Amino acid sequence: MSAEEVRAVMSAPGNDRLVWNTPLSEEHAARLVAACDPAPGARIADLGSGWGELLMRLVQSAPGATGDGVETDPDAVARGRKLAGERGLADRVRFHPTPAAEWTEAGYDLAVSIGSSHAWPGATARESTVNALTALAAAVRPGGRVLFGEGIWLREPTPAALEGIGAEPGDFGSLLELIRLAESVGLRALQVTVADEREWDLFESEGPIGRGQRWALANPDHPLHAEVTAEIDARRTGYYGGYRSSFTLAYLVLGT
Repeated sequence: MSAEEVRAVMSAPGNDRLVWNTPLSEEHAARLVAACDPAPGARIADLGSGWGELLMRLVQSAPGATGDGVETDPDAVARGRKLAGERGLADRVRFHPTPAAEWTEAGYDLAVSIGSSHAWPGATARESTVNALTALAAAVRPGGRVLFGEGIWLREPTPAALEGIGAEPGDFGSLLELIRLAESVGLRALQVTVADEREWDLFESEGPIGRGQRWALANPDHPLHAEVTAEIDARRTGYYGGYRSSFTLAYLVLGT
């Protein structure tokens, strides 16, 4: 059995328990939408949108707003289009199966990218982060806003934390370092928040670990059972024995 088959069992787009593919509560999401404060008729882009749940929330918050979700995962695009249709947003939210780094439209009122900086090539993960921030800054009009989500270390990572997240020591910095990177491309922080442990615990429990475990319990005789269980155990060790409490996702609402 292939690694692709195991990933399919645990995939985020096929997991209807995940509202969004990021550690984020409803209350936290509402605060992000309020801080972004899109005006009526706003044009919004989400680069690396997944199935676009946050994009749709932003569009729904402003009468006449429209959104472009840029995403290469066909399963995520299919889920996003289905959700947009169910919510009456098919004419306001459109999905484009284009790599985020290749999206060149500009003049947006708000540009969003959550946990997708790896989509912008760079010699290092830190360089990819700068490239992502640069692209987002270029995508918005003067006076526009950017919502950027990126990983940070809350404390010096242990070897177990690095192994658990699959990172090199210099891939992620501190929260202040991330704010300074945004400033280096002309973006200023308007609101800064981070995912807390409860958001992470629920994300891991409802996400790949929980989805995989539910599937394994329901399919004890399936040929993939051993491989899926091994992947679950590796992810549990990486999270609970590695990066829990030391790594998180920061959400920066930025102005130009």
